[in-house]
Amino acid sequence: MNKDFLKYQAQTSPYPLGMEVSHSSGSYIYDTKGNAHLDFVAGVSACTLGHCHPNVVAAIKEQVDKYIHVMVYGEYAQSPATIYTKLLADNLPAPLEVTYLVNSGTEAIEGALKLARRFTGRSEIIAAKSAYHGNTMGSLSLMDFEERKSVFRPLLPDIYHIQFNNEADLKKITKRTACVILETIQGGAGFIVPTNEYLKKVKQRCKDMGALLILDEIQPGFGRTGKLFAFEHFDCVPDILVIGKGMASGLPVGAFTASKEIMHTLSENPKMGHITTFGGNPVIAASSLATLNVLLNSNLITDTLKKETLFKSLLKHPKIKEIRGKGLMLALIMDSPETANVLVLKAKEKNLILFWLLFENRAVRISPPLTISEEEIKEGCTIILELLNAM
Repeated sequence: MNKDFLKYQAQTSPYPLGMEVSHSSGSYIYDTKGNAHLDFVAGVSACTLGHCHPNVVAAIKEQVDKYIHVMVYGEYAQSPATIYTKLLADNLPAPLEVTYLVNSGTEAIEGALKLARRFTGRSEIIAAKSAYHGNTMGSLSLMDFEERKSVFRPLLPDIYHIQFNNEADLKKITKRTACVILETIQGGAGFIVPTNEYLKKVKQRCKDMGALLILDEIQPGFGRTGKLFAFEHFDCVPDILVIGKGMASGLPVGAFTASKEIMHTLSENPKMGHITTFGGNPVIAASSLATLNVLLNSNLITDTLKKETLFKSLLKHPKIKEIRGKGLMLALIMDSPETANVLVLKAKEKNLILFWLLFENRAVRISPPLTISEEEIKEGCTIILELLNAM
């Protein structure tokens, strides 16, 4: 399989990990040799309820037997998407009430940027340094890493950058600004959490300048940080909320949510200001609905904070200089990039799945399914400590 995988499937790097997958269940991925790999990554935070959660599988199978795709987004009333967006609105603070369902997180970012420009009539967009919002042309334009952008220029104009958690930079938000877009917790930069009421201060500056605040919760959303959405920790409600990754427990999905007043501007002048064929797909919406129902009717969200405490109590080692993040969105900051790289690769040999972060090369990602047990956490942490001791 690996030979054909490398020959026929486009690659994102020269050296993919190349595990040949047989099946997955709960906190484990099984390879074709029968080895069980404990998953501390959850498909990069996508498999919120672990692998093949029975409620999610049942919802998918039930919907597949009814209908799979009937019409482009926004024309027919389809129960999975309608019920899901209503339940989402019921569990979001005002004025976040209308959701546009799309195919991925990066498409949701694109839609949010278009919405902000359309609503404000302005073009300037301010993003954070070391931010990651996706890799389509608009999302890529938000990045400040020139080595990743230069070969794709020209990109979206009128993009400016501020330093996350730097209040002095807020003066760069002016009456020319359409929106400020931030990750609620910076992901690729090393799981950096806002401090000193930073998000509230950004929101107030946006309000004073007539700009919109977009919060990217593609990664920290859906219970991963101990709240349904991470912004709830920081007493800051965005004008536009962007979600994705974990909302459908492993199926491709994204969405952006705003007030009815803001969202309505995409439906006229011009009509179909944003349009998608497969956004709101009923099978994916059914999976999203099942995921949200499990989260709302269990202790999984609150338990993430207990599991965070367990991870931090176990992962104490001279080579681990810091553990950043919140809940089950954690990054081990190692003593060097070499240590981080060796740990990820050696853990694979011990059937423990770890992964890197995009920009912080000393970081090792720990973002397991929210369903992971304390015993599984202890099992994986024991492997990590043994590997570090052996270095």
